Amino acid sequence: MNRAAAKASTQVKIGDRIDAFVGRPRTLEVAAVIEKRVGAPVAAKCMVDHSPPAPVVKRQPRIAVREPGSGRPTKRERRELDRLRGL
Repeated sequence: MNRAAAKASTQVKIGDRIDAFVGRPRTLEVAAVIEKRVGAPVAAKCMVDHSPPAPVVKRQPRIAVREPGSGRPTKRERRELDRLRGL
């Protein structure tokens, strides 16, 4: 919090910046202080996100690859491959 380590019970005030790393670096600024527990949509309105945009990850479609030398697939394995392919 404000470039210093903080515990979960640390009191925050409007304007404080919180740096966190949850999967990617995030920087949040406190816009309003909440006295009681609220839902995620309400809590999201009480902070301003100054984080860089999340990187776009291109994922390749899953393909079935058999190990070399494993022989011909069994009937069960063929059915599983068909399910993977959407047939």
